[in-house]
Amino acid sequence: MTADQWQRIAADLDEHGCAVVPGLLTAAECASYAASYDSAQLYRSRVVMERHGFGRGEYQYFAYPLPPALAELRAALYPQLAAIANRWYGALGIDTRFPPDHAEFIARCHAAGQLRPTPLVLRYGEGDYNCLHQDLYGEHVFPLQVAVLLSRPGEDFAGGEFVLTEQRPRMQSRVEVVPLLQGDAVIFPVSLRPVNGARGPHRVNMRHGVSRLRAGLRHTLGIIFHDAL
Repeated sequence: MTADQWQRIAADLDEHGCAVVPGLLTAAECASYAASYDSAQLYRSRVVMERHGFGRGEYQYFAYPLPPALAELRAALYPQLAAIANRWYGALGIDTRFPPDHAEFIARCHAAGQLRPTPLVLRYGEGDYNCLHQDLYGEHVFPLQVAVLLSRPGEDFAGGEFVLTEQRPRMQSRVEVVPLLQGDAVIFPVSLRPVNGARGPHRVNMRHGVSRLRAGLRHTLGIIFHDAL
């Protein structure tokens, strides 16, 4: 992505709490990731959401080593997102800073016992949904993550909108519904972001989920930059 595109992404994240990247993956790449869901050897664990009260549907976390294209994408997105994350934490007075290289951040995770990879593919069928949540897996949390829609809305599925909520201090929560096409990515906070107020930046808590699928089958690729305990 170009410097202008990253400038737009940073501005959207600051203003709206999310940013859409059109066509991050091609249709062929989307189809490949969706088809890989049935290749059990690629994954370390499978989660059926209803068993844990997470919603309905299921997802699988990739095992290390990640597929090369996924590892490259994760590493390529990280540096620009780290710059945004450091700016956000500075505005909120949080001391943590993130190194410019993803491998260095992963080494920090592994030193703390967070050894399990977190990129995943999610699969929803008719009636499935994902409850509002935050993807926190240990002490070290990178504050931004990415979801890429692998399926075609209106053709492969209906419903299943990506949803963000922002819990504002002493105010009612704000909801953002993010329309995506196949291959589009949304960048969004894991759990918090700064919002400017009358007394300067303050912290708001964020959650994300997926609304009920009305019909069809929906796959999503999730890219989380910290590893899990």
